[in-house]
Amino acid sequence: MSDDSQHSAPDLGMGRPHPARIYDYLLGGKDNFPPDRAAAEQGLAAAPDVRDIALANRRFLVRVVRHLAGLGVRQFLDVGTGFPTSPNVHEIAGEDSRVVYVDIDPVVVNHGRALLAKRAGVRMLEGDLREPEAVLAEAGELLDLGEPVALLVVSVTHNVTDAEDPAGILARYMKALAPGSYLAVSQMASDVSPERSAALADVAARQRTTLLPRTHAEVLSQFGGLELLEPGLVQVPLWHPDEQEKGVDLSRVWTYGGVALKA
Repeated sequence: MSDDSQHSAPDLGMGRPHPARIYDYLLGGKDNFPPDRAAAEQGLAAAPDVRDIALANRRFLVRVVRHLAGLGVRQFLDVGTGFPTSPNVHEIAGEDSRVVYVDIDPVVVNHGRALLAKRAGVRMLEGDLREPEAVLAEAGELLDLGEPVALLVVSVTHNVTDAEDPAGILARYMKALAPGSYLAVSQMASDVSPERSAALADVAARQRTTLLPRTHAEVLSQFGGLELLEPGLVQVPLWHPDEQEKGVDLSRVWTYGGVALKA
């Protein structure tokens, strides 16, 4: 979501790094291009923890969807989804769920549509997190927005500038969603490993890519005062951990995550 050229660029952006494709590379995927791999390697050189963070974020997403499905949620809106990576949200949520994936990168969208074309109750849309009304209008063709929806914004808001107001953007989504909806957010932290997070942000700036780690209080503000589920806003390995999170070095996973309910 971060590439500031994406608002107007008509091409697929293969000549410049893109957060979704960098994330794919860090997860061990193959849906990335040389600029993405070069950018990822520069980030890893500055902060080797970045791969740990990417993997921990993915496991956080899996646990969040599993938890919300267990609470009876059957509609999911995953904005800034990146390339489909198994297990996908629709695979975790169950066959009776409806899932809309949204990404700004046309390469991601085309790939996702090809993979998901025959999946009932699943749709891949091209859209921008920063345009809630447009995203919701199109997502509403599959999702019943009069019923609860889980909005998943995982590892995305650190690609949104302060001027673009991530908290305000998410508030617009949640205002439009029905009571009983949930908001799940994870975003890189600036106050867990300050030197490494600052080094990574500096590398991103030199690559003309927005990546803004934020403090716990700043990430908490993105929930707009909604009621957080236990255990609150924590480093992602601490959110309903399973066996995979045992022994994780928290100093290497400087990203916060949490889930809130719209009552």
